[in-house]
Amino acid sequence: MTFAQRMSRLGTETAFEVLARARVLEAQGKSVIHLEIGEPDFDTPRFIRTAAARALEDGFTHYGPSAGLPEFRQTIAEIWRAERNIPCDLDNVVVTPGAKPIMFFAMLALVEEGDEVLYPDPGFPIYESVAQFINARAVPYLLRESNQFDLDLKDLESKITPRTKLLVLNSPHNPTGAVLRPETVEGLAAIARKHSFHILSDEIYARVLYSGRHLSIASLPGMAERTIVLDGFSKTYSMTGWRLGFGIMSKPLAVHVARLMTNSNSCTATFTQKAGQVALTGPQDEIMAMVREFRARRDLIVAGLNALPGIRCGMPNGAFYVFPNITGTGMKSGELAKLLLEEAGVAGLSGTAFGAGGEGYLRFSYANSQENIKKALAAMGEFLSVRVR
Repeated sequence: MTFAQRMSRLGTETAFEVLARARVLEAQGKSVIHLEIGEPDFDTPRFIRTAAARALEDGFTHYGPSAGLPEFRQTIAEIWRAERNIPCDLDNVVVTPGAKPIMFFAMLALVEEGDEVLYPDPGFPIYESVAQFINARAVPYLLRESNQFDLDLKDLESKITPRTKLLVLNSPHNPTGAVLRPETVEGLAAIARKHSFHILSDEIYARVLYSGRHLSIASLPGMAERTIVLDGFSKTYSMTGWRLGFGIMSKPLAVHVARLMTNSNSCTATFTQKAGQVALTGPQDEIMAMVREFRARRDLIVAGLNALPGIRCGMPNGAFYVFPNITGTGMKSGELAKLLLEEAGVAGLSGTAFGAGGEGYLRFSYANSQENIKKALAAMGEFLSVRVR
């Protein structure tokens, strides 16, 4: 079988590869603590599961509109308008099976071959993957520890050319947990207006925030029409397997994205949309409790990592990841990640899974219990005490 050349440009998500290797080790009898997958370890709240079951019984088992159920899109628009000050109504919203399709569809609809897509490095690897797949020029912009992984506006503007069509923004950020300063977001908006490019703002972790309020770039003057807000239910509501996401964008772009939905998925499962609507409008106590628990885990893992030989770790302000600097161990990121899995039984990710700028770092997800985090820290400490002098 001969495959299309474009398939050679499509990347992957290393977390799932590491998970597969960890499962093989577990099948051989080795104990592994999973800090590789960015998936909350909580069950989906019961009131959401109950809503899905009720929707099934009420007949939400048929096709729905490609853009999503109007009542669900209206709820999203009302909440995002009130909470994030994004000017929108239901015609600005497209619901998708998971949030990743918004990345794909936005790039397909906006970016021609040879256009440039700027993306964060380190950053979620699918940004670069999709840009390369559609034969755009993927241009990384570096996020540096010395700047608390905030965006360097001068460095960024130096990378902009007449072919720059789209910039991917992610805050709170995967893999570092960094949250962009408000002045950075405002400065980026000014640059986007000046150079007339679009922003894909990945805000999937916006409700997993430990201080302050999330500032969406789409809320700033003149930015709603040039921003695609990507969001969903996987992280906030522990609904990873439900595959429920959405985008907020200009109405003309929403028409094209809905047409891409028609051609690819027909629609998002209607009963999951009814559950999502209840998730947004129902009690948020469990959600706030999850964030409080993530904060406690963050404090635990950051303190523990900073006590390990050869490692230093800053304090993330959002999401549920730490991105410790491991240069003091004398090992490369990939080497250390492999050894920790095979010898210490701790599954994490090499920083290079998120781009070349991730060399010298590892990413650990603290979407695991405090008990397991303590075990992982002890195992890493025992391993490193022998390896690092």
